[in-house]
Amino acid sequence: MFAVYLVITLLTSAVVGLAAIANFIGHEYPKKQAEQLRVPRSWMLPLGVMLAAGSLGLLAGFAVPVLGLLAAAGLVLYFLGAFCVHLRARDHHFGAWSVFFTLAAAALAANVAYY
Repeated sequence: MFAVYLVITLLTSAVVGLAAIANFIGHEYPKKQAEQLRVPRSWMLPLGVMLAAGSLGLLAGFAVPVLGLLAAAGLVLYFLGAFCVHLRARDHHFGAWSVFFTLAAAALAANVAYY
């Protein structure tokens, strides 16, 4: 079980961390998504900070399990909020969202199952 927990947590942390970096450096993809979803660009930094905190929290969960559990739960809530934003903007392209949400949910399930 530890191997599954390790792989899912590392993969989720890496993917979410890359998304945070994309927000921080002002990559074109998050800018375009924010524009399509009518999210102010001023929110890009705080959203990137939340993603980075989730990514680092998953890694911290190896040392302090409750941090990993809380980070995974926070990421699930973050991506549920993103889903609501997609619906509000009447954007039904959920491909990227489903990957992020599935990884976050898998990380949460792996944390719960392992501990």
